[in-house]
Amino acid sequence: MRHLAAGLMLVIAPVVAHARDAVVEERSIDQLQAEMTARRATSVDLVRAYLKRIDRLDRRGPTLRSIIAVNPQALAQARALDAERRAGRVRGPLHGVPVLIKDNIDTLDMPTTAGSLALKDNHTRRDAPVVALLRAAGAVILGKTNLSEWANIRSNKSMSGWSAVGGLVRNPYALDRTACGSSSGSGAAVAASLAAAAVGTETDGSVVCPASINGLVGFKPTLGLVSRTHVVPISHSQDTPGPMAKTVRDAAAMLGAMVASDPADPATAGADARRRDYVAGLSASALSGMRVAVYRPENMGADLTARFDAALGVLRSAGAVLVEVKRPKLDGLGEAELTVLMTELKADLDLYLATTPPSVTTRTLDQVIAFNAATPAETPFFGQELFEQAAKTKGLSDPDYKAARAKSLRLAGVEGIDAMLNGAGATILVQPSYGAAWLSDTVYGDQYNGPSASGLAAIAGYPNLTVPMGMVDGLPVGLSFVATAHGDQTVLGAGYAYEQRSRARVAPRYLPTADAGPGLDGRLAK
Repeated sequence: MRHLAAGLMLVIAPVVAHARDAVVEERSIDQLQAEMTARRATSVDLVRAYLKRIDRLDRRGPTLRSIIAVNPQALAQARALDAERRAGRVRGPLHGVPVLIKDNIDTLDMPTTAGSLALKDNHTRRDAPVVALLRAAGAVILGKTNLSEWANIRSNKSMSGWSAVGGLVRNPYALDRTACGSSSGSGAAVAASLAAAAVGTETDGSVVCPASINGLVGFKPTLGLVSRTHVVPISHSQDTPGPMAKTVRDAAAMLGAMVASDPADPATAGADARRRDYVAGLSASALSGMRVAVYRPENMGADLTARFDAALGVLRSAGAVLVEVKRPKLDGLGEAELTVLMTELKADLDLYLATTPPSVTTRTLDQVIAFNAATPAETPFFGQELFEQAAKTKGLSDPDYKAARAKSLRLAGVEGIDAMLNGAGATILVQPSYGAAWLSDTVYGDQYNGPSASGLAAIAGYPNLTVPMGMVDGLPVGLSFVATAHGDQTVLGAGYAYEQRSRARVAPRYLPTADAGPGLDGRLAK
């Protein structure tokens, strides 16, 4: 049996039991903040409690492998924030709350590897603006999460959740199932209560899919709301960080701290005008009278269809007016998106690698390709054909690239989401986020099944929120809420109103397989 982990994860020393062990399992940011406000727990208590869970669940026990590195400065950060609280200064809802950062986002106190051995020494000693904003809001940066290597862009035959640095992330609901990607570690870690929330990144599905499949709320904001500077890139046309959490309120609290203009990222020029308290904008009555376009994919199984129908019933009970719509024919969208991603991957990754420290010797995509070819630990399960395809692209001035970007925007936006919303006179679009988690497969890679709600919103740059919709065969599924550009508060509000009535999130049980549990134990062996 081939060994999945490369042995590079930071070793966590056993955490000494504290006199006042905080309860963090299945606790929301609001609940943790209430504990600290009432002086029943400190930020140090929370950090210690999460470190104990990481040691017990991520390194031992189920061995989730969701975390690549723990921040050696986390306790020091927590102590400083506790001192501020004692002095009467509380920065906001994230003050003292431990959060995790996907390991393709630069942090000054830990390396940024993107899961690749080529970047194992990439200690940039800088914070990406999104991380700096979270620190300024009082969040404790607890560690870096594992991911699908290079954010799942190296190969179209990849196995989501695997990286040469961190090994294979396991789904906490069924350990033999995928945690999806590329923000697989962020999804599994938050689902397992290894932190209160996490930051993922999405190019097409990499927040929405792992959030849905790990029973979480995940939010891909409008492109340009959150900075991408010092984030290992794929595509400046589609990349964005986004929060992953257990509740819509928690995701909104994270988002509120992450939004800001960044002079180094032109897409964020208008973001300062959109800084606000996204939690304050939530209302349990947000769906009352709202027209909602409903897209019912054809490739849903009976169980997912039943779960979706139940979710639509919840929307109706909240006062939504539902209008079923068909997806327009969007011929050529996939090909246009791939041209954009391949062209921008080469251009954008070369720019990022040029800013890495001298300890990183792979400073172009071509050099990364050569490194991978010479390093067997990088390619035990799948190759790098997408990297090789990207290396052959002709740059951002290529007319074919420019035409592909214009076509993809038109098809996904004007002729896609916009057309469905306008045809229904609707404010938002809902559909199942994804199907249930498939088996992690080292031979055939990802075996996506069922629907996917990520593509159009990702390409158009529109907001997409997934909220737990319940369970199918013991595995979580989500409901997606999509709007046009800058409808972020609208989809958060609609998702919150649905969540308050559905209460559909179920905590993980770390079963060895989905084929276990009441009604199934032993039946497969007969």
